[in-house]
Amino acid sequence: MKVFHGTEEFKAFLENNSAPEKGTAVAIGKFDGIHLGHAKLIDTMMEEARKRDLNTLLFTFDKPFNSFFTGEKPEVLTTNKEREEAVREWGIDYLLEYPLRDDTVSVTPEEFVNDILIGDINTKFIAAGPDMSYGKGGKGNITSLKEEARGRYEVLEVEKVRLNGETVSSSLVREKLKKGEMETVSELLSRAYSVSGRVSHGRKLGAKILNMPTVNIIPEEDKLLPPFGVYFSETVVGTERYKSITNIGRKPTVQDQGHINAETFLYDFNEDLYGENIRVDLLHFLRAEKKFDSMESLKKAMHDDMLSGEDYFKAIKEV
Repeated sequence: MKVFHGTEEFKAFLENNSAPEKGTAVAIGKFDGIHLGHAKLIDTMMEEARKRDLNTLLFTFDKPFNSFFTGEKPEVLTTNKEREEAVREWGIDYLLEYPLRDDTVSVTPEEFVNDILIGDINTKFIAAGPDMSYGKGGKGNITSLKEEARGRYEVLEVEKVRLNGETVSSSLVREKLKKGEMETVSELLSRAYSVSGRVSHGRKLGAKILNMPTVNIIPEEDKLLPPFGVYFSETVVGTERYKSITNIGRKPTVQDQGHINAETFLYDFNEDLYGENIRVDLLHFLRAEKKFDSMESLKKAMHDDMLSGEDYFKAIKEV
């Protein structure tokens, strides 16, 4: 999968590519979280592209719209890097991250269709949800997209996915995540919610306190995190998965106003991971983070958490 940061890069690629461009099947969306609804949209694009012998292109944006317009700190379910890794599994040909700038958000709906979809990326087929919008002020919608086609491209409207009586959306995932409902979040995403990063040095208090060595990663600044606390987790190192238990937060017992990190103890693992990139999948919220009145109280809580984790993994193995 080739990744492009804007249509100019994509056009340059086509001009320098000796192979003729046969046209693209496009899925348009924000794709924050890559939930079940996004998966349906991508699957539809892939299937229709095969029928029409088209290249596949995921059209998304380099930052959230609300952060661009308000200047507020973005909070995303998937960072750009995580999104790239997630969609790569589909075998998509191109991922295009459209930059949000003053000039790009002022493009009219008609210009978006004629200059970008047709002129820049040679669109022949579009898969889009019923609530999609495009162009200045979001005035373009699924109806106008179909009206603008005029035989130049096809549009297939992909209906929303419902789960347990609710429409699957990034907003719903955020709502459940903020409540620590990790099992529901996993259902909505069809995978566990994860935090990724490079292992950094911590204060090694886990090893000192409980002979429980841990690894620390600092989540990316724009990553939306669940409630601070302790989670049963699985940690992915390379191609291997390890049962683990993770604390997300600031560790108030041992540091004052420290940075947010994800500190993880891996069961049955004792290798040095410093400098390695790992992914921590958060499976179940055990308890909220708290400040203990003594190191002995912290030690007991860590010991109890570890035993609870052993029981949890034993139970899910037996199911």
